[in-house]
Amino acid sequence: MQLLLLEDLKKVATVVKEEGMAFFLTWRLSRMDVLKTIKMYVGGSFIRSESGATVDYKVSGEELARVCWASKKDFRNAVTAAQSGQKSWASKTAYNRSQILYRMGEMAQGKETELINLLLETELCSEDEVAIIVQDMIDTFVYYAGWCDKYQQVMGSVNPVAAPYHNFTSPEALGVVSLISSKKFDPVGLIDNICSILVGGNSVIALVEKEGSILLSVLAEIFHTSDLPGGVVNLLSGDPKALGQVVSEHMEVQGLSFQNEDQALYYQMRSSSVDNMKRVVGYHPGRKMSLESVLEFVEQKTVWHPIGV
Repeated sequence: MQLLLLEDLKKVATVVKEEGMAFFLTWRLSRMDVLKTIKMYVGGSFIRSESGATVDYKVSGEELARVCWASKKDFRNAVTAAQSGQKSWASKTAYNRSQILYRMGEMAQGKETELINLLLETELCSEDEVAIIVQDMIDTFVYYAGWCDKYQQVMGSVNPVAAPYHNFTSPEALGVVSLISSKKFDPVGLIDNICSILVGGNSVIALVEKEGSILLSVLAEIFHTSDLPGGVVNLLSGDPKALGQVVSEHMEVQGLSFQNEDQALYYQMRSSSVDNMKRVVGYHPGRKMSLESVLEFVEQKTVWHPIGV
């Protein structure tokens, strides 16, 4: 076809004028699209898998994108990044963490149209549902932003003791938490699980299965432009069965949120997690925007202080 030889828009305009718009549209529909590569997000950078592996993301038999597929080494690299990011994140004031989560809501709202179009392209939700889903995603960021500087008052306490001491209990961050997300396409649930872990000052490594991986690029852009320190949120697309052992046995991961429907894998990973006393939280479908989700990944620290000193 003549149009295959065009090198610039002026030539396109010439052909449209000479051959007609119908000819141009016929060619445009027949040419190969430039497919998007959905990268992972580790340490504040957009990365491909160190193995070079990708999988096709298809909708109705047609390829929509290529998704980078995580290896065990990718997870170990993410843990290193998460350790560094967690120290920076936990050192920020609770109010500053609240501001950053609120900023995520701002950025998500700025990408509202892009999110709606992306969800419609997946054909996993209807036109009637999509606007509600995107609004719930935005509301989830704002909800957890409000808890960052308030959950301490709810869970902290001054304890009466029979001795000349002040006795205080307050919540502290657990550390690095791995999240195994749902098999189902649940964008609101994914954001809810990530944000509830972040509120307490933890960093998170989220492993997303194929169906939900299409969201990673947009979510990564939201986190990247929200003043979040690199390494606090790390997004991997991969197979939990292939990576389950390295996730559960890694000694530098302090918590595991298992929000996947595969209960056989859950019990296997829980058993493998005992060597470093990893805190494991099981599947809780339908629980969203809950303080309980925040408190699952904080530790209670008690301090004794002599009275009069």
